[in-house]
Amino acid sequence: MPDWSPGAPDRVVYESTESGVWQVHCWDVASGARRQVTDHPVGVVAGSVTPDGADVLWWQDETGDESGQWYVAAFAGGDARPLLDGIPQGWNEGFAQAPGVVAASVSDRGGFAVYVAVDGGPAKELFRSADWLRVSGPDDASYNRGGLSADGSLLCLQHCEGGDMLHPALRVIDPRTSAVVADLRDDGKSLATAAWSPVAGDGRLAVIHERSGEQATAIWEPATGSWTDLLTGLPGLVVAYDWWPDASALLLANLVEGRHRLYRYELATGELTPIEHPVGQISAAHVRPDGSVWLHWGSGAGAPRNLDDRGDEVLRAEGERAPAGRPYVSFRFDNQHGQSVHGFYVTPDGDGPFPVLVRPHGGPTWLDEDRWSPEAQAYVDAGFAVAMINYRGSTGYGAEWRDALTGDIGGPELEDLNAGLEWLVLHGVADPARAVVGGWSWGGYLTLMELGKHPDLWLCGVAGIPVGDYELSYDDMSPDLQAYDRALLGGRPDEVPALMLDRNPINFADDVRVPVLFIIGENDSRCPYRQAMAYVDKLAARDHPHEVYLFGTGHGSFDMEEDVRQVGTILAFLAKHVPGIQVPTT
Repeated sequence: MPDWSPGAPDRVVYESTESGVWQVHCWDVASGARRQVTDHPVGVVAGSVTPDGADVLWWQDETGDESGQWYVAAFAGGDARPLLDGIPQGWNEGFAQAPGVVAASVSDRGGFAVYVAVDGGPAKELFRSADWLRVSGPDDASYNRGGLSADGSLLCLQHCEGGDMLHPALRVIDPRTSAVVADLRDDGKSLATAAWSPVAGDGRLAVIHERSGEQATAIWEPATGSWTDLLTGLPGLVVAYDWWPDASALLLANLVEGRHRLYRYELATGELTPIEHPVGQISAAHVRPDGSVWLHWGSGAGAPRNLDDRGDEVLRAEGERAPAGRPYVSFRFDNQHGQSVHGFYVTPDGDGPFPVLVRPHGGPTWLDEDRWSPEAQAYVDAGFAVAMINYRGSTGYGAEWRDALTGDIGGPELEDLNAGLEWLVLHGVADPARAVVGGWSWGGYLTLMELGKHPDLWLCGVAGIPVGDYELSYDDMSPDLQAYDRALLGGRPDEVPALMLDRNPINFADDVRVPVLFIIGENDSRCPYRQAMAYVDKLAARDHPHEVYLFGTGHGSFDMEEDVRQVGTILAFLAKHVPGIQVPTT
């Protein structure tokens, strides 16, 4: 999604794989000139532009473990330099900028800190906490303005004092004095920011809350405490993506069963106007100074495109466009508790039953949407039906559904995945004798849990960057992930021994009966190398059939050739163990 400063909208920054590796690029809309800004071997996926449009800035991760620092270079070209002197290297915990003010939050093994630089001066530490703390807004530098108000007079922080990272609170401060302006907390419910009003001096903040049981948008004015709910009448999740430039309306995204719709919401009247776009996923959308909307759209059948609200493509990557994929089919089924579970599946041409790959998503607080996935389409090309199930713990289906795993990981997800497989078998989509489970990150954790606890269901498994030994992983994780795990588990792994006894995959490694492929990042700070290899060693000790593919970065790769090698390795592994699939020769 292209990103720009409201003060310099023709100076656009975007990330692209045009070079073969994700890098930051810039584009002068007026002249049409484009250039690649970064050329880092790990890849760069978080970039933006300064408020005056003079410079490009980005977060640079040196090894793939996601720790690093912010850099800046001139928009027109030149050498890079650190953006904020005096800030230690660490993990990115949010960034915000406004004219005259830059705020950044970084975590390290000593905790979480917020730094502020004013009027070009040196960065100073404003807050430090042992609990999770971040500059509110996205992980990158994009101008959704969730952190600093338009004039830079207010800074919003997201925090979990008390330890509940799954349900963070908000604190608004003066970034120059650190004086607290307002606190907002909804015990047991999550709060996040979407965007400050774009009008200087207007202290209204669009907030995402869960008071109705699902994510919804309200307008909060911290200085006065004023709170106004947006009564849209829309089902599902409703979050603000942006404001119109005069602050008269909000751009809302409505997510229902993995597909988005965009609307303009008039603040004075509550009128909703749909914005035309294709069906699928809208991963980002922003309002241009002329009031038009640019959006980043994709679907299971169509590769992502940057469109405007007239349907025109505003920025296209150089090179050949990806071929169309097979469309996703939305389906629902009941689990063993009578709860309705939603998901998608995608199949090859022809009639089933097909060999099936059940692909649990990562997170677990995430979801599978009707989104572009070249990996999933590669499995379909080989002859698989691919199932993507939004098990309990997924987002997008209400706070209660998302929070179902708190203190109960590794159980509800398996029930829902297995019920989904049963539905696909009963409806002639899946061949139960050729069922494979394979996922990444939390999906890798669930893969190993399935293979250990339900070994008779599966012909083989693919564990990508998995949690294999939960107890061993904790010490090697980034501080952010440690805070997340404490909230999810109800404490450190050593503080919940009963849960770990039944939900740590390595405790069931001796029950695995089918071949397993592991794909492991050597510098992974989310699902670290040491704990993943401990699980591999457990299989090796009993000569159980398995394969290990190691790659040199961290929690995934930003290098397209490496991505292709990994999917090729998976397809070659599946060809050995699943009858009837057809693996492309190139």
